Amino acid sequence: MKSIRFLDCRIDLSKWNFTPRPETGFWVKKAVKEIKSAEDRPPRILDMFSGSGCIGIAILKNIKNSRADFSDVGKKAVEQIKINLKLNRIPQGRYKIYKSDLFKNLPKKSYDYIFANPPYVAKDKLKEVQPSVLQCEPKTALFGGKKGLFYIKKFLKQAKSFLAGTGVIFLEFSPEQKEEIEKILIREGYKEYYFLKDQFKKYRFLKCY
Repeated sequence: MKSIRFLDCRIDLSKWNFTPRPETGFWVKKAVKEIKSAEDRPPRILDMFSGSGCIGIAILKNIKNSRADFSDVGKKAVEQIKINLKLNRIPQGRYKIYKSDLFKNLPKKSYDYIFANPPYVAKDKLKEVQPSVLQCEPKTALFGGKKGLFYIKKFLKQAKSFLAGTGVIFLEFSPEQKEEIEKILIREGYKEYYFLKDQFKKYRFLKCY
């Protein structure tokens, strides 16, 4: 059985074999620290494009009394999330799982934090992806259209209406997409946004309100 460690969690990858990137662990750890410092009540979390569920599970395990909804369009992803929640002994009352294309099947509700690690590899970057990754990883977890922005555009268009008044979005992306994403943010009316670097000094994730 293939499994890895992600922050303080054990993540099984037997159904959904997309291995979380070290960069993802880096920014999620920072987000956890930020949420803990700002916490005045149990936060409501959405893990969009959940995959293995590693981000949402890390939040649930590291932030006391937090609650999380998981959303992914893939049947295998939903199965994998269930496995990993049990593996990490997360009580059933603290989470819900939705098989959904973005927000389509989610109930209308507000979240304090929305985490998104969408498929963002551009088609023209196909040659740069390692053959071992192409063979092992589910393509739906990797590719995001011609410029890799297909899901990012759809997500940013819809996500703001699911944010609580002081809610925050964390989004992972590829460094070369920064300028295009900024245009999307402006077009969609996001008031504040910050592009932040990973441990390799490359722009890798975004905070927006």
